[in-house]
Order: sequence, then structure tokens, then C-alpha cells
Amino acid sequence: MELASSKITSVFSLVAFAVIHSLTASLPFKRLLMRGLGSRIDRLYLPAYSLIAILTILPLIYLLYKNPGRILYRIPSPWRWLMVGGQLIAALIAPRAFRDAPHRFKIRSQLSALQTPEAGSLNIRGIYRWIRDPFLLSGLVLIWLTPIMTVNLLIIYLLTTIYLFLGSLHWETRLVAQFGDEYREYQKRVHRIIPGLRESVKPGL
Repeated sequence: MELASSKITSVFSLVAFAVIHSLTASLPFKRLLMRGLGSRIDRLYLPAYSLIAILTILPLIYLLYKNPGRILYRIPSPWRWLMVGGQLIAALIAPRAFRDAPHRFKIRSQLSALQTPEAGSLNIRGIYRWIRDPFLLSGLVLIWLTPIMTVNLLIIYLLTTIYLFLGSLHWETRLVAQFGDEYREYQKRVHRIIPGLRESVKPGL
């Protein structure tokens, strides 16, 4: 009974995080902030959003730490260190992805009409020349290269994978709305999460 309760609590914590995360990333919420903050929104939103994401995921991390569940497997050395190395590399992808496409995360651009000066241009460069969603790739690598897997972790990781994939689909829908045919052409040429599966594109597409 206690084991079942820990699973339910962990799943509930993940769902709560997903709801808060999705709400604060939604366009209606951003429009509300835009009315209140005006031009300051692009400077303040991302730090505040990141802080909220960290604070709301902490209860889930604590629950998994206290109740990891039965161990399903434990990868021995040296393979576990290769997995940890892969996780460290994946952790570097997200900052690189932000650096290579800061225009994608400007709230005023996201809320602008298609093909307006405020919407900007796609401007493909850096890591986006080989992969469309580096955040999805880094997230999947970080969770699935965990060298110790437990029952509760597996449940959370499966649900997180679904959430990340659905979030990626939703994010690309926004990018199509922001950049139009320019982004549709980019989708045809570059794979979502597997680098180099199709082809790379020249910078500034």
C-alpha cells in the first residue's frame, strides 16, 4: 500500500509540475504578462520562468529520493561513467540552444503576427543547423542515461518522455505560426531530435 501511495504521489507531483509549466509557457499567460510588464517582459520572463520550473520540480525530486522504489537495474563501471558523461554533454546542449537562437524565446516576437518586423526571421545557426529541438534531445538523454533505474523512476521517465514529446510538437506549432513557410521548409530538411539524419542547413536560412 505504501509503495502504491509513493507512485501515486510522484505521478501527482509530475502532473502538477506539467500543469504549472504549461500554464506559464502558454501564450495567454504571456499576453497577460505583456500587458503588465510591457517591454520588460523579454528581460524578466525567462529567469522567472526558469526559477518557477526549478521550484515546482523540487518536490518531485525529493519524493523520488525518499521513495525510489525497487531497483530494476544498476549499470556497472565503466559503462555507468560513459552514461554519466553522456548526461553531462546533454546538460551543455540547453545553454548552447538558448545562445544559438535567442530570437525564438522573445515574448514580443512570439505574440507578433506572421511576417511582421516584430516576428523576426528564423535565422538558423549553431546547433539548429543539425537538429530542430535540442531541448527534447537533451531531456531524453538526461533521463534515459540514468545508470540506476527504479520502478518509480521508470514510471516518471515514461510520463516525462510523453510530456516532452507533446511539448515539442506544441512548440513547433508556435514556430510555424511565427515563421510560416520558412519554418515548414526547415522542418523538411532537419530532423527533430536525431542530428544529421537528414541534412544540415547553412547559417541564416
